[in-house]
Amino acid sequence: MHITDRVRNIRIEIRGKVQGVGFRPFIFRQAKKYNLNGYVVNTTAGVLIEIAGKDNLIDNFLKSIQKDKPKLAEINNFKVTDIKSSVFSSFNIRNSIRTNTGPASILPDIASCPECVSEIFDPENRRYHYPFTNCTNCGPRYSIIESLPYDRENTTMNIF
Repeated sequence: MHITDRVRNIRIEIRGKVQGVGFRPFIFRQAKKYNLNGYVVNTTAGVLIEIAGKDNLIDNFLKSIQKDKPKLAEINNFKVTDIKSSVFSSFNIRNSIRTNTGPASILPDIASCPECVSEIFDPENRRYHYPFTNCTNCGPRYSIIESLPYDRENTTMNIF
């Protein structure tokens, strides 16, 4: 067995501004790209990831998190721990959990990005003149959060 064939299981705990910025979908796409199984979840402290896969692919995944993270994400703490072998058949985004650690950092409200402004004023776009248009790169964050983790149901936008 080559070192690159060795299967590894790790837990990654990330703190910083990693909620409300598209971080979990980003992690999902990266895990799929590197053929890794496991999960990602928001916690009251940040983001938790558990993955299993070939050692070299995990190394590439870890580098990609730092290098390719969403534009508004800020990583303040990045802790990687080897864990006992877990059996994962796929990679998924799990429902958020409350932990005894925290709190996670929340971004301030961010002015509408050029892409969203373009959608608002494009008569052919389904969001034409829609007042709540925003994306992972813009829009309200701090002013709408009611509790952590940062999920729609924990914001004033939960009825939408």
